[in-house]
Amino acid sequence: MAKSADSNPGQDVSEDALWLDADEKEAWTGLISLVLLLPGKLEAPLQQRSGLSLFEYMTLSHISEAPERRLRMSELAYLASGSLSRLSNVVKRFEQRGWVERSPDPEDGRYTLAALTDAGYDVVVEAAPTHVRAVRDLVLTPLTASDRKALARIAAKLRVRPGDLP
Repeated sequence: MAKSADSNPGQDVSEDALWLDADEKEAWTGLISLVLLLPGKLEAPLQQRSGLSLFEYMTLSHISEAPERRLRMSELAYLASGSLSRLSNVVKRFEQRGWVERSPDPEDGRYTLAALTDAGYDVVVEAAPTHVRAVRDLVLTPLTASDRKALARIAAKLRVRPGDLP
């Protein structure tokens, strides 16, 4: 992995490559391991107990936390970290199961709202303890209070939390 004094991340820096030192490589390896490996570890108990993928659970969860349990599909795709087409496929399956209903946004018909039905709410409520247990076991419990604050600070600095993104 190369880094450059120039702040253009996509720029070809092959001639000016400044390779990662040992500390930088350790930090990068830790981060990319979290990004790539942790979702699977969080998903396994959900799949086993609820038959939901992490993306499906996060989709239901975000709708359940929205006012009136309704959210624009575009905002939901962003929050669940998936493409609109992936989300549409998942929501279509949820509609078939009676968990979600879609309708035009009355404030702006160009948008579609996803609304959680009572049956969908029951699914997310049933799956939530499994997810929270996995989050505690895999992430929160191994960290000290100081570690958790540092993790939150790092996420804020990297601007990767939902409130930080456009």
